Amino acid sequence: MKLLQCYVDKIITTALMEDINYIDTAADNLIPEEHKSSAYYVAKDTGVVCGIEVAKRVFELAGGGVDFEILIKDSTKVNKGDIIATLSGSTLTLLKGERTALNLLQHMSGIATATNKCVELVSGTKASVTDTRKTLPGLRALQKYSVTVGGGKNHRFNLSDAAMLKDNHIDAYGGITPAVAALREKIGHTVKIEVEVRTLDELKEALDNKVEIIMLDNMSNDDMKKAVEITDGRALLEASGNVTADNIRSVAETGVDIISLGALTHSVKCFDISMKINK
Repeated sequence: MKLLQCYVDKIITTALMEDINYIDTAADNLIPEEHKSSAYYVAKDTGVVCGIEVAKRVFELAGGGVDFEILIKDSTKVNKGDIIATLSGSTLTLLKGERTALNLLQHMSGIATATNKCVELVSGTKASVTDTRKTLPGLRALQKYSVTVGGGKNHRFNLSDAAMLKDNHIDAYGGITPAVAALREKIGHTVKIEVEVRTLDELKEALDNKVEIIMLDNMSNDDMKKAVEITDGRALLEASGNVTADNIRSVAETGVDIISLGALTHSVKCFDISMKINK
């Protein structure tokens, strides 16, 4: 997955403008413009690195004049104490870009690390781990990229990617069957339909309407096993709702095809990385 550079630059520029405004009161009044320093990134925990190229780009947009050498690339597992990158050059740029670069790198690495843990937990089953649209405003592409770096897959990027009928769509329109029929009258032949179901009866109705994907919303493991048997390969089954690292293995063992977790992006713990300037 290759992120569009102008998209990444827009996120970084917004973050830098938020953090610096128009002057770094401490650095600009303390450090001469010609001052040089060297620094390094060090992992403070065990996890998966993600966003190192994004961090490098921060210093280019924050003033330039910094040689950023990547020692550990995205998707690589690191241990506490591993040196991820070395930096040398303009002290002003190092100081101005430090927090923005770390915020993005730590957040993206946290997502990749959490995703990788879930992927390993379901290893040996047919289930794939995916994200959701529960992303932080403006950061969706970075967050979804981070999921793929951790070994997961992406759900739809936005509302245009697929026709997904959630409970509110169905309740507002008056039921699964009329909603699917109305959609099929208008959507193009390349658009898939996914329907969220809450009961096994709703599952059977969705199958009768020959939808391609069915989301099993907050179902028990026993009901999901029954859903797999009833479906018998006629549609992809997605488990969603209250899935955690503690129960994801048992969910995968029900036989579902997909497990989606909003927690991978909306409430993940940042991976601890520090930037240290050499004295």
